[in-house]
Amino acid sequence: MNYLLKTEPTVYSFSNLERDKTTIWDGVTNPAAVKHLREMKPGERLVIYHTGDEKSAVGTATVVSVDAADPKIPQVKIRVGKSIGEQKTLVEIKSQKLFADSPLVRQGRLSVVPLSDAQYKFLTGE
Repeated sequence: MNYLLKTEPTVYSFSNLERDKTTIWDGVTNPAAVKHLREMKPGERLVIYHTGDEKSAVGTATVVSVDAADPKIPQVKIRVGKSIGEQKTLVEIKSQKLFADSPLVRQGRLSVVPLSDAQYKFLTGE
């Protein structure tokens, strides 16, 4: 499985993750998003998406570990990947049939979104 993690770049940006190399992804409270965090497995691929004025997929990361001892506040450690060269904006994403049923488009406020392999490839160019 692949996931997209949304973040407000003025709070924690992809460049912060590049500087830190790893971080604990926390602060998620939406029950559906928390469920996705609990389901993550080490090695799964992530897309980091900037919200706010940018609204675009900006980089990749990988799940390092998941501590779901407290199921309401899972702690997911992630490791930085690389910047996405040709960033895909929300407008471009919405124009793709590939995302027609995606929570990224249908549930805009969801901060952790599962992605198919094809969606991951579209967003990252990999």
